Amino acid sequence: MAEEKPHVCDICKKAFSYLSCFKKHLLTHLEQKQYVCDICNKSFSQKKFLNAHLLTHTKEKPYTCEICNKAFFHKLGLKTHLLTHTKEKPHSCEVCNKAFARREALKKHLLSHTKEKPYACDICNKAFSDQSNLKKHLLTHTKEKPYACEICNRAFSQKGNLKTHLLVHMEKKPLACKICKKKYSQPGSLKNHLLSHVDEEL
Repeated sequence: MAEEKPHVCDICKKAFSYLSCFKKHLLTHLEQKQYVCDICNKSFSQKKFLNAHLLTHTKEKPYTCEICNKAFFHKLGLKTHLLTHTKEKPHSCEVCNKAFARREALKKHLLSHTKEKPYACDICNKAFSDQSNLKKHLLTHTKEKPYACEICNRAFSQKGNLKTHLLVHMEKKPLACKICKKKYSQPGSLKNHLLSHVDEEL
């Protein structure tokens, strides 16, 4: 049975089960943010948000994972991280039931169902469903290639392309032709090879 959420925010339509949570939420919409950071003047609606923000200035990370010793600024960061150890995936997609460890990952996934592409390139207007793909795309305009091979110095605009290239040096060829069993390190090379079998059949 779904939890009843009778308290609805008129501004953003977010619903809450408890009045106390609803009241706290309303503060986030108030223009007056009374808790101000003395270091950078950033303001916050609640003291706990200011306290959490202050940790970014001190670089103090008080929340440590007992399993791998990774440290975090915020309790939520540690809580989310712990899911990687437990393999727990509490956030599931209502459309296809795929489960995710992080709420952010679920939000990103939902865009694949809605076909929504909120991140657009300012240069060519090409749109993307998530910000990381837009960042990768922008490198095609700047011609920037930040990922360099340590063996031959060949540079790539995307990390995935560098990983594929490294297979050449390691002589690993994980992609095999199902017809003649010849192996390739890159999908494009295998694709071109498969065309030779098509030509043989003609």
